[in-house]
Amino acid sequence: MDRGDAFYSTQPLVSVVIPAFNASAYIERTLRSAARQTYAALEIIVVNDGSTDDTAQLVEQIAMMDSRIRLLSTPNRGVAAARNTGISASSGRFVAFLDADDLWHPTKIEKQVNALNRLSPRWAAVYVLHYIVDQDDEIIGLGGSKIARGYIYARHLNFKYIGNGSALLVRRDVALEIGGFDSSYAAAGIGGCEDVDFELRLAARYCMEVVPERLVGYRKYPGNMSSNYTRMAQGLLEVIKRSIAANPQLPRYAARSAIALTQKYAFRQYRKAGNLHLSMVTAWRIFQNPRFMLSLVRQAILLVMKQRHAPKPGMVHDMLSKSKFDEQIIPSPVEGPEETLSSRRHLMRLTVVDARLSSIRESDERVDFPSGEIATRPPDP
Repeated sequence: MDRGDAFYSTQPLVSVVIPAFNASAYIERTLRSAARQTYAALEIIVVNDGSTDDTAQLVEQIAMMDSRIRLLSTPNRGVAAARNTGISASSGRFVAFLDADDLWHPTKIEKQVNALNRLSPRWAAVYVLHYIVDQDDEIIGLGGSKIARGYIYARHLNFKYIGNGSALLVRRDVALEIGGFDSSYAAAGIGGCEDVDFELRLAARYCMEVVPERLVGYRKYPGNMSSNYTRMAQGLLEVIKRSIAANPQLPRYAARSAIALTQKYAFRQYRKAGNLHLSMVTAWRIFQNPRFMLSLVRQAILLVMKQRHAPKPGMVHDMLSKSKFDEQIIPSPVEGPEETLSSRRHLMRLTVVDARLSSIRESDERVDFPSGEIATRPPDP
């Protein structure tokens, strides 16, 4: 399809932004998954972030066969700056982000646009769930299955529903309004969680929708950004710290819970990295929270009991790796995770917190006109 046709289509244009740094091993497969979307009105913007391999040449060759694709090249400034360059250069009503080594199911954008188009402007974004894939596109694991919709800031702060940078479609004007992605993390040497920072700033102001299907192939392999365990841990700790500081209306319970859960994640990451010092420091912080320690013990007991009755790891890997993440895979509805009484209570408390925060947010957004009338955003459907 000619790119010009997309602009004159009856469908709203979606701008796909792909930051790429030394992505030659995967960029062709990633672009193919974007170009094969069942949603026709696309522009695909690849931001070459100072690559030293042949990423740019490969993109130029593919663009010659698909005029929806265009290449922008910048000095290496990190994924946040590259995404911001793509947003600024985009023309779509919606922007969807796709990392240069990830994959999309052909129906992803169509389902996301259909979901968001039914909702008022108060709903700013829609996310999907994901599979984990290896270097050969084989499915080797499942991403999280927790979902929530509506105003979910406190819950997302705790549970990180979105999971990766390739799962989100957002209204372009809102992405610009909240300031895009924060490049200061990369400048501080703790880049890797800028997508979570962006999502939390989005969730603090707007409602979010979800399509509860695994429509992203999130690639994990040695050497990619998520495999730098220490940097990811430090980055996420800083993201949560900044988000809590920026939202003083957040109740102490929700903030403490988010910090504790992030420390637990950081402890696991430091252990994977073999960083004994940071592991011990983080463990000490966890031990200082008796209530959280009790929940960890409870979770450990439940995990042991569950593993006794679970299939062996090799069996799980064999079942998943029989299929590739490609245009032939059939997405199925996602079953919710098993919950304990404690986790259900925790979720209910955070849901109440979100309801209160949403009410405060709506009150703050009211504008008093001279006539005494009150204007608000369109009501949620």
